[in-house]
Amino acid sequence: MAPSMQAGRSTAITVAATAASIASIAGLLYHLEIPSLLQQRVKARRVEPRCYSSMTKPSLPELRILTQQQTLHETYPLASTIEKNIPIYDCATFDLTDTERLQDELYHNLVSGPGVYVLKNFFADTSVIDSTNLAYEDIISRELQASGAKGDHFGTGNSRIWNAFSKHALQDPESYVRYFSNRWFKVVCDSYLGPGYQITTQVNIVRPGGKAQMPHRDYHLGFQTDEDVVAWPKAVHHMSGLLTLQGAVAHTDMPLESGPTRLLPYSQTFGEGFRSYRRPEFIEYFESNYVSVALQKGDAVFFSPSLFHAAGENVTADFDRSANLIQVSSAFGKTMETIDTLPLIEKTYDLLAEKHRVEGLSMEVDAFIRAVAEGYPFPTNLDCRPPAPGGMAPESQQQILRRGLIEGWDQETMMGELNETREASTAIGKIGVQTKVFGT
Repeated sequence: MAPSMQAGRSTAITVAATAASIASIAGLLYHLEIPSLLQQRVKARRVEPRCYSSMTKPSLPELRILTQQQTLHETYPLASTIEKNIPIYDCATFDLTDTERLQDELYHNLVSGPGVYVLKNFFADTSVIDSTNLAYEDIISRELQASGAKGDHFGTGNSRIWNAFSKHALQDPESYVRYFSNRWFKVVCDSYLGPGYQITTQVNIVRPGGKAQMPHRDYHLGFQTDEDVVAWPKAVHHMSGLLTLQGAVAHTDMPLESGPTRLLPYSQTFGEGFRSYRRPEFIEYFESNYVSVALQKGDAVFFSPSLFHAAGENVTADFDRSANLIQVSSAFGKTMETIDTLPLIEKTYDLLAEKHRVEGLSMEVDAFIRAVAEGYPFPTNLDCRPPAPGGMAPESQQQILRRGLIEGWDQETMMGELNETREASTAIGKIGVQTKVFGT
């Protein structure tokens, strides 16, 4: 072999060996998460704004890149199939004596993956759903007689039962026990929230012609206005999606024409999602890229509250789409001690009103309002205190206190308003008052 050819071959071998070594080192660094560690060191040494700026626009290209990922079956090997980027699991195939691997997959999905999964045969025995539907029909009928049907911008004729979790128990204890004894609730809720979670449910029936929702995110920050959202630090935006698990159990079959939930996989990983979903360009992107999966009665879908989603339009001529909407809350998020704020406000209101008369809504006045009154209107009784149009929250104690100071209320007027609000927020004695008509 000529010396030049030998030299060329030697060079090629050296280049290949060097490339292999670099690849090996890069793989090791990736495995050890060295890039993430270096990025964290950079972050630790540079102070950045704690909140998203209302003066800048959220990045649609970033959302586009995140949501164009492909879900790999290798990532979720326990799934029966991947449909439209969504892992589909068949509950009938699992032995629940060992759920660790399955829960690992479900957790990864909501935190880092597509953000949504479907559980086929969540209720293998649908007779419990039939019994539950009869109980719901009785509740809806009674509430319609009490308050009449009411429409909204999602279309008239739809039915929603607020606090169906409590009303179901009072209406039909037997089907209630059978329903919530389903061990899959424990598997799913534990996988994302850990122990100590609390379940709430709202029944939603969308009649033919029921219109689609606008895309949105959910509780907690999803229930805030755009102006309020940017006041919360970035860490809270991330935390909000980790405090709640959203889901729905299909109480009827849900063919695509009936409008099952529209979903944008991977959108829960977009950091600025809570302040972007109302923007026209983000709505347009959602409308062009969402996916929906048909469900059968007894199936369930669970997703991160940070996922961009919306109820679909029921374009059928004669089919009612019925779902039991599941919202599960983390045990964390409650105070260590119970504070009854009303006596505190009553005792200090005249002093606060005088301070406001002199100073206006100064930083000191606002600081006291935030300390003495509740700033969050949940939990509440949504039959009596429904969200404002657009899905916003009811008025909080702090907002009422500020409004009363500005309008010059005396102590008697203020306490009357706060007591009335508390009475309306109490679930006891008010279960089964009425049904709000509300699409979802």
